[in-house]
Amino acid sequence: MDVKIFERLERIEKLLVEQQTLQKQVLNFNETCQYLELSQSHLYKLTSTGAIPHYKPNGKKIYFQRQELDQWLLRNRMDSQDEIEQQAANYLIKKGRI
Repeated sequence: MDVKIFERLERIEKLLVEQQTLQKQVLNFNETCQYLELSQSHLYKLTSTGAIPHYKPNGKKIYFQRQELDQWLLRNRMDSQDEIEQQAANYLIKKGRI
């Protein structure tokens, strides 16, 4: 019985930490790894190549703005098949082929 209570408390603690992360506007490196579900090495690669927006106020520690991370995640949107078909139909109508 004690083991189950301990496991439940650990899950609750983890959920609370995740909720705190979602409330913050500025995330540190480890919080960003968790938020983006990336390994530390992959996030370091993204920052070193300038592929992801980040801040280094003192030249060492790396910080991220959550809103910018959300925008970064939603870049390169892929159209659905319906949207592609509608664009093709609109193109043909515009060219006077239908």
